[in-house]
Amino acid sequence: MSDVSIRDLRNRGGEVIDRVERGERLTVTRDGRQVAELRPLERHPVKAGVLIERWSRLPRFDPDGLRQDIDQAIDSRL
Repeated sequence: MSDVSIRDLRNRGGEVIDRVERGERLTVTRDGRQVAELRPLERHPVKAGVLIERWSRLPRFDPDGLRQDIDQAIDSRL
């Protein structure tokens, strides 16, 4: 676990929270003393029915069409 000072938390709060959001646990220090801990919140699993419903709303994917679009956009001789 890494330490972050209150000054860094105040001055770089967004960066500190980004680190926590990525899963890092941080100890907040004041005058070198540990005073608090920042940790990511637990994420609750999504139920299969919800995932299936979300999946059903995704646009169709055409791999052949994608390949054609890429071939038209990029010179294949490179």
